[in-house]
Amino acid sequence: MRNEFVKKFLRTILISACLSFPLARLAIAHEYTVHIDKELDRMTVEARFDSPVSRIHVRSQSAGDYLESAVDCDTGSRLRPRQRELRLPAGGVRCLDYSVDLRDAARDERRNSSPLGDSIIVSPAAWFWRPRLSGDEVIRIRFESESPARVSVPWLPVDGEPDTYLLTASPQSARAPAVFGDFEYVESEVPGATLRITLLGDHAEPRALVDWIKATANNVNLAYGHFPNPLPSVVLIPVGSRSWGDSPVPFGRVIRDGGETIELFIDESRPIDDFYDDWTATHEFSHLMLPYIRSRHRWVSEGFATYYQNVLLARAGQYSEQRAWQKLYEGFERGRRSMPSQSPNETAAYRSRGGTMKIYWSGAALALMADVELRRRSGGRETLDDALEQLARCCLPSDRGWSGPELFRKLDEFVEHPVFMPLYRRYADTSGFPNYRVTFARLGVEVVGGTVRLDDDAELAALRRAITTSPAAR
Repeated sequence: MRNEFVKKFLRTILISACLSFPLARLAIAHEYTVHIDKELDRMTVEARFDSPVSRIHVRSQSAGDYLESAVDCDTGSRLRPRQRELRLPAGGVRCLDYSVDLRDAARDERRNSSPLGDSIIVSPAAWFWRPRLSGDEVIRIRFESESPARVSVPWLPVDGEPDTYLLTASPQSARAPAVFGDFEYVESEVPGATLRITLLGDHAEPRALVDWIKATANNVNLAYGHFPNPLPSVVLIPVGSRSWGDSPVPFGRVIRDGGETIELFIDESRPIDDFYDDWTATHEFSHLMLPYIRSRHRWVSEGFATYYQNVLLARAGQYSEQRAWQKLYEGFERGRRSMPSQSPNETAAYRSRGGTMKIYWSGAALALMADVELRRRSGGRETLDDALEQLARCCLPSDRGWSGPELFRKLDEFVEHPVFMPLYRRYADTSGFPNYRVTFARLGVEVVGGTVRLDDDAELAALRRAITTSPAAR
């Protein structure tokens, strides 16, 4: 598909040391200059379009409330918002000047309820008025900010042009954060990627948190040797202990909106060792091994990430082999008890109350079954890791949403005989829970009184050990 090729081309040239030659050949349709004042009170935007545009929209229903003024800069005519669009004259406009009350927009941003220090978060959904992108079009955005205000956005940075970014089409799975103010920003290298890390709030040991994020990314690299996205944005938002439970990372999510952002809400009061023992960040980073899966098949993406969080933490040495299989067993049992009268597709499509465990663990059971079957029939030559590596090479990052069957059909293209779609057809629309116990028995994963015991004489015991062993130790 042409868009997938162009996206990978953009990704490649943006990592390269010199952008000047390829940039001249890109279809940069629109140019934006965004100015942020020192007090973070106001944003002014100048937009220039390569040809008259007839529609300019914004994603948030509330964005019109924050818009102070919008002017056709060729005629001086004032433009007024109507719902999520600007009213434009017949024939459209070639340029637009507008200003946004940034503080007002920030007050409606729930993420600002955290102690962010001298920074604010305002999603582009609330302030980025723009034409719709079609085909291979790209928007270039350059930020000007008065010191000490800085900018962190999920878009692709242009090498050699500070505070300049390219925006391409994306799934727009949720509203990405844009951070303005005085905050800690670090770029950290891992195989296959540069992590763009934004740390909000005041941290006693920011370097330790960066090292933990880097270690988490390297956990994911234990799947196939390199990170699936070369320029992800990672935003750490402090929430303190509050009433979030006992985890140092009580919540995280991946947002595919103009780029891929891993957003992690952290209890910054916890000792750094607690972060290494937590699974949340590894789960969220594992999501990047798949494209964005639409919500009606969400059990697939959540399930694969849930499977890998346990497998990768074992490969990294943070879980013992027994602990990894114990956690998988306990999770599968929670999934089995969740909404037994519904299929995974029904639970995800209808967002059934009480169905969270089915969504997370039914997909994990299919990931395990696929991995075991691939390894068994090929003598270890084919694995789930290998299929996902091929997916990364062909299709990631992806600029659109995928369905579960589309993903499984694509994965079957990378293996000798289909595995994924047969599993989907068997379980996706079948009530109950995938029968993982037969697979456990063949692997030598026995359960006695709720405790997992590992039988090294079982038929597929060597295969079981290979799943949780670091590639370097095999």
